[in-house]
Amino acid sequence: MSEKGGLVLRRNVVKPPAENGAGASSSKNEERDTKDGRDSDAEDADSKETRLTLMEEVLLLGLKDKEASTCTFKSSYGYTSFWNDCISSGLRGCILMELALRGKIELEKAGMRRRALTSRKVLVKNDSPCGDVLLDEALKHIKETEPPETVQSWIEYLSGETWNPLKLSYQLKNVRERLAKNLVEKGVLTTEKQNFLLFDMTTHPLVDNVTKSRIVKRLQEAVLTKWTNDAQRMDRRLLSLIYMAYSSDVLENAFAPLNDDDYELAMKRVRELMDLDFDAESAKSNETVWAVVSAFVK
Repeated sequence: MSEKGGLVLRRNVVKPPAENGAGASSSKNEERDTKDGRDSDAEDADSKETRLTLMEEVLLLGLKDKEASTCTFKSSYGYTSFWNDCISSGLRGCILMELALRGKIELEKAGMRRRALTSRKVLVKNDSPCGDVLLDEALKHIKETEPPETVQSWIEYLSGETWNPLKLSYQLKNVRERLAKNLVEKGVLTTEKQNFLLFDMTTHPLVDNVTKSRIVKRLQEAVLTKWTNDAQRMDRRLLSLIYMAYSSDVLENAFAPLNDDDYELAMKRVRELMDLDFDAESAKSNETVWAVVSAFVK
């Protein structure tokens, strides 16, 4: 991919051969949600690659690669775009989504009047440690908060974007840096000091191209060769990644290498996912996942 005059030129690539298969039946959604939202195919794939959390995958998609660096900072890469205002709250949404997929949190009961997803409170379903510092920190905040809060409120609290001074202590700080260090420990990124004209900046360049390429391939296949036209038949974790990558303004990075026809088709299908009735979808599968989606896609 190259850039000229502010326009992104997408490489034409040979279309991958069509593959058969769809997600598991929606009748097993609850079981899949308690297993990190992965179906059997995803479990097989995870056995062959580094397992990442949703927030790590979204951050990885947002990191600038060597070939995507601008002319101004030709040798600079390994950081998220300075112009991306969405990724901060998006990563906090990923944390809530990850907790939901792991069966750690749930929404309060809808009641007789079937209240909207965004108005229902988040409750702790399982407070056992997740083995991830950010997830455990967020889970602790949710558990200790009385009365409970909505998904939208938790996104604001964890992002530090609240006017309530009593909730500022809930902010998760340095999330991007902490996630990058996790990826360094997993051998996906490394750490470097790079000069940005007047100052030095710590960056985290990619060293494991295979891991990121697999994520990109999964996203592309989900809306092209493996498109099911039914969100309930898609792998829950992969569907969550599509929504959160879109909300974090990094999904375009995964589709940029596609040829023009595939790019337009991919974006058309993503728009179809964004136009779904989230309240209706939540009645068929993990309500908390759809509540997070609803908080971002309005």
